[in-house]
Amino acid sequence: MLSNEELLNIKGGASTFSAALFTAITNVFIKLYKLGQTVGSAIRRSSEKNYCKIS
Repeated sequence: MLSNEELLNIKGGASTFSAALFTAITNVFIKLYKLGQTVGSAIRRSSEKNYCKIS
């Protein structure tokens, strides 16, 4: 059995940069990119007065 001092010195094997963290960061960048595309398209359509007609 391990003593309390030995238990305190156990280091986990997981890295600080996991796949879940990588996926979350990637999703943030994808959402920011798509938001930029949407805002850019809206600005371009507004400046060109090119709107879709609402039926």
